[in-house]
Amino acid sequence: MSDAYIIAAFSTPFAKMPDTSFKDLTRQAYMGLLADAELTDGRDIEQAWFGNCGMGTFGQACIRGQVCFTPLVQEGLFPERVPVINVEGGCATASMAFHGAWKDVISGQSELSLAIGVEKTFIRDDPAKIQEIFDGGIDQLDPQEWKDYYTAAGEKSGKPFDMENKKGTVFMDTYAMQAAYHMKKYGTTQAQIAAGASKNHYHGSLNPKAQYRFEVSEEEVLKDREISYPLTRSMCAPIGDGAAAALICSEAYLATLAESVRARAIKIRASVLSGGKYRDLDEPGLSSVAVQKAYARSGLSPDDIDVVELHDATSFCEIYQVEMLGFCPEGEGGKYVASGATKLGGERPVNLSGGLVSKGHPVGATGLSMIDELVSQLRGEAGDRQAKGAKIALAENGGGVIGFDEAACSIIILEGQAS
Repeated sequence: MSDAYIIAAFSTPFAKMPDTSFKDLTRQAYMGLLADAELTDGRDIEQAWFGNCGMGTFGQACIRGQVCFTPLVQEGLFPERVPVINVEGGCATASMAFHGAWKDVISGQSELSLAIGVEKTFIRDDPAKIQEIFDGGIDQLDPQEWKDYYTAAGEKSGKPFDMENKKGTVFMDTYAMQAAYHMKKYGTTQAQIAAGASKNHYHGSLNPKAQYRFEVSEEEVLKDREISYPLTRSMCAPIGDGAAAALICSEAYLATLAESVRARAIKIRASVLSGGKYRDLDEPGLSSVAVQKAYARSGLSPDDIDVVELHDATSFCEIYQVEMLGFCPEGEGGKYVASGATKLGGERPVNLSGGLVSKGHPVGATGLSMIDELVSQLRGEAGDRQAKGAKIALAENGGGVIGFDEAACSIIILEGQAS
């Protein structure tokens, strides 16, 4: 199996952009990508993977990528007749697009493959339409199954499942139940969750692409409006829009490029997907399965990881995922995060982009925005939020919900050339 490399990564800023179209966002991400790769056009691209979740709500149910790339084809910026595969996997959509492009290259099918995620989740004055986008992330064919599951889990966690009085999406309630159970079982505190939220808002304040660029103290996090106890608004990812992309190539193609491009190339050590199921509260989640496969395929261990971007749809997720990824023992995620280990300057910085709670979370673009951040870190180009000496990076991205599992999980491990 041949190696594959990222020669370009790009993310638009994340924000509420009601007057920016899907085609606009596609163009911004694609042109930013070409500039990063020092290319004037995409003539060598042989395959494209286009990630999106919500465009159907805006009236484009099918051929989403083909429609968004049509203007670029007409202008000669994107090659004619290139197949575009449309990808949807909830919040893991963009990581699935990345996985497809990576497989193109390592299989020998393509020398250069594109992965892009484009999303709009903010619709001015129409919360019902926004809700429609997110409803697709949970089973709508047999909803009674998850309602029964969450009702039983609510009794076990000590936090009843209440569909009638929820203040956010059902996903926030499921995260809140998991957090409540973790608190009950391990003694995790709301203050520890707040520490993670405050830390990531600090990181976001250093990121010019972040949706929220302000600091929030731990005390302010705790006093913020409650969404679903123990989660407050500052602990939860916002609604927003954006796009992100990556170009992946073979070692042979890399050798044909300018030294300035080769010197910034990032090696892909592993890309792994796993699927969710209805699991017991005490059973490890699907990210623990995916990461063990990724460690095995890369020949690496948790101790080798220098910097991490993970899926903190709520700040409890960081506590949970640092356990699942093997960075601390199970049950000690709260202490680990509160210790400062995951902060800029800590032993293993997590979510230096600001994470989903500060950088933002335009669902179908999120996974590739993680890649953009990690590529910047491994190139030593992250500015004020640069992790010192970062050489090995890991991205964890989950999407959709099946019980307390995500429906899908991606683990990607990258290696930079800096020492």
